[in-house]
Amino acid sequence: MVMNESELSAGLAQTSNYRYADRVGGRLFVAGQVPRDAGGDLVAPGDSASQAAQCLANLFMLVDHHGFARDDIRQLTIYVVGPHANLITAWGVVRSTFGGNVPPATLLGVTVLGYVDQVVEIDAVIERAV
Repeated sequence: MVMNESELSAGLAQTSNYRYADRVGGRLFVAGQVPRDAGGDLVAPGDSASQAAQCLANLFMLVDHHGFARDDIRQLTIYVVGPHANLITAWGVVRSTFGGNVPPATLLGVTVLGYVDQVVEIDAVIERAV
């Protein structure tokens, strides 16, 4: 079986030597979601708003694909490269996407992320309510 075969069929891009997620009982452990489209191309290089939107779209696709609900997202970590304005812009997209009801979240300014021109990555804790 090809790594991430099921995620690829759901429309996510191939990862390099790691899995998108591992389901253990009612919990889904996920890798940080990056702003790549289904073809593997980085979306909107340097644009924190568009990249935050793509990261969240990928996260929601992954959550849905593994049979979880968006309400099962319990915590977010948003990593943003660049000036403070980039953090505020990315946070605005997160707030808007969650309709103002954002799960507990941490917004971090970082120096660099994994892809050239990548400025946003979003990590999450996903767990079903018991």
